[in-house]
Amino acid sequence: MRGNAEAHELIAPRSLSAVLELLDAEPGKWTPIAGGTELMVAFSAGRLTSPKLVSLWGLSELRFLETTPESIIIGAGSTFLDLRRSGLLAAELPLLVKASTWIGSIANQSRATIGGNLVNGSPAADSSPALLVYDAEIEMISVRGKRRLPYAEFHTGYKKNALATDELLYAVHLPRRFANHKQYLRKVGTRKAMAISKIALAATALYDNGVVSHIRLGSASLAPFPIRLLGTEAAILGKTINRESIHAARWALFAEAKPIDDIRSTADYRASVAANLLQEFLLDLRRGDAKA
Repeated sequence: MRGNAEAHELIAPRSLSAVLELLDAEPGKWTPIAGGTELMVAFSAGRLTSPKLVSLWGLSELRFLETTPESIIIGAGSTFLDLRRSGLLAAELPLLVKASTWIGSIANQSRATIGGNLVNGSPAADSSPALLVYDAEIEMISVRGKRRLPYAEFHTGYKKNALATDELLYAVHLPRRFANHKQYLRKVGTRKAMAISKIALAATALYDNGVVSHIRLGSASLAPFPIRLLGTEAAILGKTINRESIHAARWALFAEAKPIDDIRSTADYRASVAANLLQEFLLDLRRGDAKA
């Protein structure tokens, strides 16, 4: 069943303030659409149930890249092609740039926005593992003002998030403190390109004097939404990387991960591959040659 355009209303305000006033006047009635790479697929398949759509495309107030001494701020309307083209991000947050190359085709990357990717909330979202290990914060906006939340707390369930009905995702804040960290990101999918991940794992860590002094692990496809692997981090933090600690970290991941069986993979496969990727990172970290 294909979508019927006559069943939907689409408006395109010329300013962010106009969009926010609309959401405030009719909270929960309007569905924002940015690049449309997810919603238009749903429309084509007849699965788009939102009768009222408000376009965010072309709003310069949402498409920006700013820096402070402490952080890099990415506007929610920035496309993944914008991220790929940023020399600053490549130098300081290479995992995010690498993940941006995984978003469908070049055509998709020219339309898909980081804000839309996060609000869509797919468990397999490509950008999410990198944002989790970079300790990203999400900034939301409404006529009531702005508020910020750690990205690790943004997703509240499958396809659910912390946005209020009158709010938009405004920006992503990323601290500039990872230059000296060993960084890692791998995705396992059916193909090397244009494939939804079976599993993805991101990591940043410091290995000082033979001990893991800092570690962040972010995953896709191990839970109903992208998650930090906090229990697995705790199992390796402060430890020397050896056979025993790697074994303990693998078992911690098995205990923490809650993958599902679906058409792309099985839960057992996902957990096993994630543990193998974790082991690969830890061994690289010990050798001192882990790379983005």
